[in-house]
Amino acid sequence: MKLQQVLSVLQSIAPEHLAESWDKVGLHVENTANIKKALLCIDLTQSVMAEAISQKVNMIVAYHPPIFAPLTALTSNDYKQNIILTAARKNIAIYSPHTALDASPTGVNQFLAEGIAADDKAVIKPIRPHVSNPEQYKLVVFVPEKEVLKLRSVLSATGAGVIGEYSECSYAVSGQGTFRGNDSTNPSIGTAGQFETVNELRLEMIVPKSKLGSVIAALRDTHSYEEPAFDIYPLISDPTPNSDDMTGQGRIVELAKPISLKTLTARIKKLLKLKYLEVAPAEGSTLAAKNIQRIGLCAGAGQSLMSEVGPMDAFFTGEMRHHDMLAAISDGVAVLLAGHTRTERPFLRDYRAQIRKAGAGEVEWLISKADCSPGEYV
Repeated sequence: MKLQQVLSVLQSIAPEHLAESWDKVGLHVENTANIKKALLCIDLTQSVMAEAISQKVNMIVAYHPPIFAPLTALTSNDYKQNIILTAARKNIAIYSPHTALDASPTGVNQFLAEGIAADDKAVIKPIRPHVSNPEQYKLVVFVPEKEVLKLRSVLSATGAGVIGEYSECSYAVSGQGTFRGNDSTNPSIGTAGQFETVNELRLEMIVPKSKLGSVIAALRDTHSYEEPAFDIYPLISDPTPNSDDMTGQGRIVELAKPISLKTLTARIKKLLKLKYLEVAPAEGSTLAAKNIQRIGLCAGAGQSLMSEVGPMDAFFTGEMRHHDMLAAISDGVAVLLAGHTRTERPFLRDYRAQIRKAGAGEVEWLISKADCSPGEYV
C-alpha cells in the first residue's frame, strides 16, 4: 500500500484532531517506498529500530511520539536523533497516534474500560465540538437583488457552493443595506456624500479552504460595489453533545454491583497479563471490602483527569505522583497503578486487528518484541 493509504486507515481509527493540543501526533518521518511490512510499538527505542531494520519493515507506528521536543540536530550522539536519522537513511516511515488513540472510541482507554467490566461507561473528558472540517467555510456576501444571479454563477464557477454531489448551492434572504460614501467615493448606486438605502440579498455559499482566495478575488471583480461587504465563517460540528459518544480522554466504569478492591485488582492483572500491581486502598478501607462501584481510569499518567471524574471509589492508571496518591486515598479513593506503558502495550494486538479490519490488511503488521517497559519488578 502507498504511505498515504496506510495513513488514511490509521487516521480513520484515531483522527488526529482528537489529540491533545500539546501532543505531537502524526507523521514524523516520510518514506518513498510502498508499505509492505510495518511494526507496532509503544516506545521507539534503539532496540526497536534495530528490530525494524532486521525485519525489513517500511513503517513504524510508535504510540509515543519519537519527536516531541524540537530536535536541534540529527547526529548519532543522541539516541532520539540517531533513531530519526536512521529511519530517514533506511527509508522507514514513522507515525505516532498517541493521545488521538487514547481518545478514540475504540482506543486504549476504551480497551481498558471494557477489560474491567461490560457495565455502563462514560468518558471523563469528552471531545467538545470543534471545527468539524477546517477546510470548509461559509461565505456570506450582501449584493443588490438584480446582481445576485450573476454573482452566484461566478462564485459557483470559481469553486463555491459545492455540498457533496450538489453544486451551485446557496441560500439568499432579502433585506436592506445602507451606506454613506464620503467625497472620495464613486458608488455604483446613489451619490457620494448622501445616505443610501438599497434592497439587497444576503447570499450564503460553502467554500473549501483551497478555493477561498480565488472565490474572494472573483467576488471583488464581479461585485458592483467599490467595497463589497462579506463575512467568512469556519464551519463547526453539531453543538449538541451525544451521550453515547465514547470519544474523549479517560473512562468511567459504573458497575451494576460493587466489588472488592481485590477483585478489581485481579481483573486488571488478567487484562494486562501482569503479576503485580501497586494498589493503595482508601484510608479506612481494605482490599476485601466490597465498596468499589464507580471507577475512573486513564492509560499512561492519568492523574490530571482525577479532578474531572467526580465521586468515585477507585482510580486506575499507569503512574501517579506520590503526593497525589496520598491525597487520593485520603479522599476515600483507592488507587491502582500498573506502570506507564504496561497500561498501553497490551492494546497493540487489538490495535493491529482494527488496522487490518479498517483496510490495511495488505500490509504485514508486526508487534515489536524488543519494545518493553524500561524497568521491571524483581
